[in-house]
Amino acid sequence: QVQLVESGGGWVQTGGSLRISCAASGRTFLTSAMGWFRQAPGKEREIVAAINWSGGSTYYADSVKDRFTISRDNSKNTVYLQMSSLKPEDTAVYYCAAARRSGLTVTLPYDDWGQGTQVTVSS
Repeated sequence: QVQLVESGGGWVQTGGSLRISCAASGRTFLTSAMGWFRQAPGKEREIVAAINWSGGSTYYADSVKDRFTISRDNSKNTVYLQMSSLKPEDTAVYYCAAARRSGLTVTLPYDDWGQGTQVTVSS
């Protein structure tokens, strides 16, 4: 099992940038594929980005492609989501998740979830 704690959320102006982090604990982090999800009010949770265990493979939803970057530092047990050119429609609670598999995970279920961090984008 992996315990996950997100941080770095907040308010940012439209067009701005923000980096959110996910600190993981538990011995399985190094072999876990990781993902970032978001859920806006009244909408279903959606995957935003995913990364395999080594960081060598990544996935992005079309809505964030070329604006967001997912990365991981296995020496720090941390996953990051760098967000730029933010839009009001990016406003949501962002969740970090870990899968009990090492390969890039997009459609298969994730197993462990953080509590979420709020990101609000407005002018």
